[in-house]
Amino acid sequence: MFSRPDALDRLAGERFDVLVIGGGITGVGCALDAASRGLRVALVERDDFASGTSSKSSKLIHGGLRYLQQKEVGLVYEALAERQILRTIAPHLVRILPFLLPVFKGKDGLFDRRIARLVGTSMWMYDFTGGLRIGKMHRRISVEQAQAHVPTLRADRIAYGYLYYDARADDARLTLTIARTAAAHGAVVVNRATVTAFLKSASGTIEGAAIEADGRSIEVRARTVVNATGVWADEVRSLDEGTHPGSIRPAKGVHITVPWSKVQNDIAAVVPVPKDRRSVFVVPWGNSTYVGTTDTDYDDDVDDPQCTDADVRYLLSAINFSTTADLTEADVVGTWAGLRPLVKTAASARTADLSRKASVRRSDGGLITVTGGKLTTYRRMAADTIDATVDVLGHGGRSRTKQLRLLGAEGWDTTGIDEHLADRYGSLGVEVRDLVRERPELGEPLVAGLPYLKAEAVYAVRHEMATTLDDILSRRTRARLLLRDATSAAAESIAALVAADLGWSPEQQAAQVAEFRASVAHERGATVAARPST
Repeated sequence: MFSRPDALDRLAGERFDVLVIGGGITGVGCALDAASRGLRVALVERDDFASGTSSKSSKLIHGGLRYLQQKEVGLVYEALAERQILRTIAPHLVRILPFLLPVFKGKDGLFDRRIARLVGTSMWMYDFTGGLRIGKMHRRISVEQAQAHVPTLRADRIAYGYLYYDARADDARLTLTIARTAAAHGAVVVNRATVTAFLKSASGTIEGAAIEADGRSIEVRARTVVNATGVWADEVRSLDEGTHPGSIRPAKGVHITVPWSKVQNDIAAVVPVPKDRRSVFVVPWGNSTYVGTTDTDYDDDVDDPQCTDADVRYLLSAINFSTTADLTEADVVGTWAGLRPLVKTAASARTADLSRKASVRRSDGGLITVTGGKLTTYRRMAADTIDATVDVLGHGGRSRTKQLRLLGAEGWDTTGIDEHLADRYGSLGVEVRDLVRERPELGEPLVAGLPYLKAEAVYAVRHEMATTLDDILSRRTRARLLLRDATSAAAESIAALVAADLGWSPEQQAAQVAEFRASVAHERGATVAARPST
């Protein structure tokens, strides 16, 4: 059962082995790992599941080719091993994606011959480190073959290219599916529940937390507490330690969405950023293509990272250097910005050079904090974290999530539902289809120009703990990321669609629409004005 009222009642009435704070990919991974070991588990999230970094990544399940250049071979090996595990336990959500890596020539090119040879060596290392697990090896391709995949590539700037393989996943849907799977294994999982203080024994050992949710004050009793709050980890630690530890160095990553017709890529590509030591991804997504990511220091409000004019220009310079798309700010129809919770090391290092390795530590009060890491390695991070809780509890055994299939994985390819629902819900897509059979009007598009159905909004409210318009349009669907202006225009009709299920009064319904549109306007206002999406 994935119900907020029931979850809140259970938080107040039960005692737990593990309380997880944070509903991002790492937190829900911890909840599932612990619950599958037979532990009594609760998870609370201040906002919505994946509302932070875990809905704002590059949406790739990959080893990270550039980490080989940073000599992080162990990290790449681990990530590629996890990629294969995810393809097994979530085949409906994690799919193979070909990548083109063009090798540029000329004075403005990215590679000289020596570096080009190193790139070829990195390709072989990527295969042998774990790429071969998917049964596909990289290969060198001609300019003509590269242009067959990305017709807008500038042929005069390319010497040749490499074709290699990684995988992709909708990060927010993956996070939500793990949360629901944890609940199916007995975990109490709830969003919109804020930790305000820790409950401590006379000796200072943490014994749970006080939370505020829906106007209720609840004391959650737990033998161990896990802090999996990403860039907010230091804030939670300060509730325990009394001072802000300053251990996190946030790095901002930004993506922009443009019409696919402008780029026409049928696979993903990795292109250089002129006059920088970075590359960015160019990834097709339905009728859109997104470009990202940036990697810059961030010292502003961690609750409100935004894509700025400078971020847009940076990403446009990369795609326009490599293609004839000739994109301008007016072509940007969506943006998203997230913060990576990197662990501080040398103060002078660029965030792009900081390690993505995870860190698990336990405070004197018993708070177990996990930081760092990346989307692809969430399961391993969660296993390591729960291992630390098992050491304290004295029972729980080993992680079982290597073979534990996520909800929707069983029979996902034999349900007879269309590809859109199968890719988003797996076998649970029949539940969305049944809503359409009951009410045919729910088979209409949720937002014009996007594949989401009205039934998906209703399903999100009834079965996926969506409580706001933004939950539905930013995370249960990704409409806001793909066509933010069209999504904003549809907000009033979507609010009316779900108002009865959420118990909204006319005033609450109007407030939801106003709040969503104000948020979109704020996002748009952080960049130069973009043309209305159509």
